[in-house]
Amino acid sequence: MSGQIIDASLVAAPRQRNTEGEKAAIRAGEIPEDWQDQPAKLRQKDRDARWTVKFTKAKTKPDGSTPPVDLAVPAFGYKNHITIDRHHGLIRSWAVTDAARHDGAHLIGLIDKSNTAAGVWADTAYRSKQNEAWLADNGMRSCIHRKKPRGRPMPRRTALANAAKSRVRSAIEHVFARQKGPMGLFVRTIGIARATTKIGLANLAYNMQRLVWLDRKTAPA
Repeated sequence: MSGQIIDASLVAAPRQRNTEGEKAAIRAGEIPEDWQDQPAKLRQKDRDARWTVKFTKAKTKPDGSTPPVDLAVPAFGYKNHITIDRHHGLIRSWAVTDAARHDGAHLIGLIDKSNTAAGVWADTAYRSKQNEAWLADNGMRSCIHRKKPRGRPMPRRTALANAAKSRVRSAIEHVFARQKGPMGLFVRTIGIARATTKIGLANLAYNMQRLVWLDRKTAPA
């Protein structure tokens, strides 16, 4: 199956209007005192979704200069962690977490050991000593992006290698674009159990649509 590509994408959920005290209680795994006597309100509060900040590269200005900082966009909801096979683009494994979870911590659980090729592509969030050691110990070939050295420019050879990896890794972005665009993936349920079901069904629906496309592509004229 030509290797596998791993990434995660934010899936938005309705934003919660909570006070700082309520947020602190939720983070501690507790139910805010004011909610305990209001079961109707409690049923409408998602205590599993989390806030995170998504950083995007600042675009170059018309005069050719680049802003000194990247753009930070706050987001609330969950993450859809997936693995696709490089050849067919089908989702082979997936997991759902709150939006604040670190992507790299889920690489090992997402690896599809039935894949007949050793290559594993992912962005820099997945590069760590633990992940690299696990891939090597399990006969996998790491094609994970290398990080820029702190306080130094990116070496030219590393930049070229990352660019080559990006041409492969970018295929997984088409999955997320399909889900968020035509499929309109958005979590309107309460709690991670229902969110997992909703996102899992979206992954299944994507695979069904992809399979139909692959079948038509290979069908005789």
